[in-house]
Amino acid sequence: MKKINIFLWIIFGGLLISPFSRGYAEGSRPWRLRDALGLPDWITFSVNHRTRYETLNNTFRAHTSGDDQILAFRTLVLGEIRFRGFRLGGELEDSRIALDSPGTPVNTTLVNQVELLQAYLAWEGRDVFGSGLDLGVKGGRLTMDFGSRRLIARNRFRNTLNGFDGIDFNLSRAGEWQWRSFFVFPVTRLPGDAEALRRGQTQFDEENGATFFIGTFLGLDRLPLDSRGELYAYYLHEEDTHHHPIATKNRKLWTPGVRWYRKPDTGRFDFEFEAALQTGSSRASKTSTDSLDHFAYFGHAAVGYTFDLPWRPRFLVQYDYASGDEDPNDGDHDRFDTLFGARRFEFGPTSIWGAFARGNLNSPGFRVQVKPAPTVDGFFAYRAFWLAEKRDAWTGAGLRDASGGSGGFLGHQIEIRTRWHVIPALMTLEAGWAHLFKGKFARNAPDAPNQRGDSNYFYSQTIITF
Repeated sequence: MKKINIFLWIIFGGLLISPFSRGYAEGSRPWRLRDALGLPDWITFSVNHRTRYETLNNTFRAHTSGDDQILAFRTLVLGEIRFRGFRLGGELEDSRIALDSPGTPVNTTLVNQVELLQAYLAWEGRDVFGSGLDLGVKGGRLTMDFGSRRLIARNRFRNTLNGFDGIDFNLSRAGEWQWRSFFVFPVTRLPGDAEALRRGQTQFDEENGATFFIGTFLGLDRLPLDSRGELYAYYLHEEDTHHHPIATKNRKLWTPGVRWYRKPDTGRFDFEFEAALQTGSSRASKTSTDSLDHFAYFGHAAVGYTFDLPWRPRFLVQYDYASGDEDPNDGDHDRFDTLFGARRFEFGPTSIWGAFARGNLNSPGFRVQVKPAPTVDGFFAYRAFWLAEKRDAWTGAGLRDASGGSGGFLGHQIEIRTRWHVIPALMTLEAGWAHLFKGKFARNAPDAPNQRGDSNYFYSQTIITF
């Protein structure tokens, strides 16, 4: 009964906020706090708050058992001042949870209280010196989205966001190409231990001066078949230091890649292909000391079609492969590292679910998307999951059988999500369900949970932006 009451509160509670919904008409401008305060046009101010209830039955992770639940809160407050192409901005993040149990994997992907997420100075120029080129520079503490978001992303479903200190440079010709380059220091979310997070301890996030991330990205807008392309290369240099409190995997990784895609449109096929290599060195884990040679790769392929029918159904076939470590004793570490990327849009919800990640993975699947009304959309997704290498880990569960005797089949996952923009750009309700039919490896690997039942995950959330 407690879970049902929480679910009803999340889904319908937003509808009781009458000051936002009163007087709203379709197509009208959504209510904004900056308008209510009478701020001038050169000042932007917004608040985004999300409350999400999650429950997990029959866990799949190593050294765990039973069920789990959390109530997750995330508030983002963004302010910006604009003047003659310049923008001075800051964003605060407050992410925390409640209702967690002693077995909940509390970490900095769930909790980051009262933190400065962004603080930047940016400049944007159009048709610079009459060249037809647009130029942009942004420096300070940043969040970043690049390309498909598989390797660099501003997190959306996850309760906390990736931050970077540094500079992001952008040069483009509208409708033709875009070139971006960056040099940043990844920001470590603090405190890093579970007990401090449970106590509500706050500590300012900080970068490790010995760890930096650089990259260059070229986007091409006019390719055959009304398609677009991307070329990129990223380098992550990670190093532990005595003054930085969080251990790392000491990664020194080059990741060049390519992407070719065609956006979905009614009555035609769309597609997406992406591939990346990864070379350098890394440790097998944050607790190991040996630096291992690293050579890894990943590939993504998808073909879809949007039907010219009511509800605009789109059918999509997908396949993903991310290399694993073939031999744990050969001095190499060949599992692909997704760097600072997102995975929810491909492999299901993260948070206390997060069953699958872009590493040691072999996964075909399909997805059906529908839009029954202008403000309502949803999808049904199915994927099958195998380990790319049987002797490597299932990264989402922390399970590994170095002998390979547990096989490589993880199971089948089905997922359903529905989303209703109750008041577009102001209030959104969303709910989703994922079910994992456990395969041989998920049931028999060393340290697998004792219960034999399949795993279920459900969430419901309200998002309000004003």
